[in-house]
Amino acid sequence: MAEKMSKKMTFEEAMEQLEEIVEKLEQGDVPLEESIDLYQQGMKLSKLCHTKLKNVEKKMDTILHEDGEEEPFIIQEEDR
Repeated sequence: MAEKMSKKMTFEEAMEQLEEIVEKLEQGDVPLEESIDLYQQGMKLSKLCHTKLKNVEKKMDTILHEDGEEEPFIIQEEDR
């Protein structure tokens, strides 16, 4: 879990790290201080995933409603 969270992280990478955190916490044998750190990191990853999904949703709305015509769906990474 030493990987740093980055705004350039893909949705899939963030979800993978989040799943690893959940597995560790569910095992229940993590010391309290580490559990708190993992929980905080998980919340940040969850927020990152939520933001990425909302951005894709906005792009889809734009694509589907622009001039009443549907355009091909193209995902571009966010520049941050």
